[in-house]
Amino acid sequence: MAEQYEGVTFADVHRDVLHLFPDAPSRVVDLGAGSGRDAAALAALGHRVVAVEPTDELRRLGERIHAGAGVEWVDDSLPELAGVQGPFDVVLLTAVWMHLDEAERLAGMRRILTLSAPGARVVMTLRHGPVPEGRRMWDVSAPETVELADRFGFRPLYVGARTDLHARSGVRWTMVVLEDGRAAS
Repeated sequence: MAEQYEGVTFADVHRDVLHLFPDAPSRVVDLGAGSGRDAAALAALGHRVVAVEPTDELRRLGERIHAGAGVEWVDDSLPELAGVQGPFDVVLLTAVWMHLDEAERLAGMRRILTLSAPGARVVMTLRHGPVPEGRRMWDVSAPETVELADRFGFRPLYVGARTDLHARSGVRWTMVVLEDGRAAS
């Protein structure tokens, strides 16, 4: 899986929403950071990044291959995220949200709100298509995600579809960017 993650760039994965990431150095949390591709890219742009990854092997690999990137690594997972302290200007969830069941998504969105600074952006990718054997995954739609986010005061800034960068049969993606509706102070 790590080869797959590292086989495409942050810029390729997020190309349609790069303009929605802050230009000024900001606090970013990458939830489900995997091998750290996105966390390292954001740190290279000057952001202070916390990479949260519950899988020991991926977290250790990320710490090794992105050593010196200035990323803080945390062993934790949604929906609790007990070891993560905000506020963050950007909450990133790349290929994560569909691994949570409905109750976990509700608790997860509540926790994302508590981690978000006023005006923060939540950037997520939703995977659709066949579930790989041995993986826990639900088909989560963009409208369902936007509706849940609205209950917590997030408003959609962008919703768009893209093809799978690995050309896997039947796999497609939705990009969702939300903004915390509380006025930035």
